[in-house]
Amino acid sequence: MEKLSIIKIGGNIIEDEASLNTFLQLFANLEGHKILVHGGGKRATLIASKLGINSKLIDGRRITDAETLEVITMVYGGLVNKNIVAKLQALNIDALGLTGADINSIQSVKRPIQKIDYGFVGDVKQIASSSIDKLIQANFTPVFCAITHDKKGQLLNTNADTIANTIAAGMSRIYDTSIYYCFELNGVLQDFNDKESVIKHINAESYKELLEKGIISDGMIPKIDNCFDALQNGVQKVYIGNTAMLTKENNNFTTITL
Repeated sequence: MEKLSIIKIGGNIIEDEASLNTFLQLFANLEGHKILVHGGGKRATLIASKLGINSKLIDGRRITDAETLEVITMVYGGLVNKNIVAKLQALNIDALGLTGADINSIQSVKRPIQKIDYGFVGDVKQIASSSIDKLIQANFTPVFCAITHDKKGQLLNTNADTIANTIAAGMSRIYDTSIYYCFELNGVLQDFNDKESVIKHINAESYKELLEKGIISDGMIPKIDNCFDALQNGVQKVYIGNTAMLTKENNNFTTITL
């Protein structure tokens, strides 16, 4: 079975030109088939502010009303996505920028209203694995932004970690898939004030202990929950760390296993 790497990058990498350029060079050098997934929330918040649109977040999750969805579509699917694609072309990577609506690649349902109405936010329903595979086999490198659709004409803002997770799970029927969650830290930290205190390995048992001790909390919880969900759905390996983990020389990152 051929290998496929799904790499997700966070907003801090996207916002820093030098960090983004460094990452894209590492991504270009990565051997084998690969898919890039990105968000762009910080840029969307900045541009929304310039347009006089207030960004509403609850527990770090964006409320996506119709006006905000327009900004997100412009920023994620346009500015950020096409900037990344152009930079990859300069590195001789034949990249193709996509939303989940393109070739019906990622279909979602609008998140049901419970305690909070998140607006036009999508929960992924299915991945068109065979369609995505056609792009890969044609030697294109898909670059997905954090937008999906409901196949009824509605675009939906969707968590980029979840997109990476579900693409990897869907493609695991065809490939030996791995996910790399790249962000600004070296990995999951034992002590947030010590950037070198990387927890090298987390499994289901140790994760429970880390939660009970409060070592893992807040925004890291849904990220790691996504990791375990991917592993339970056919993904072979999941890694969390900074972009240097894409090099063979670096081993200072976190590996998640069941």
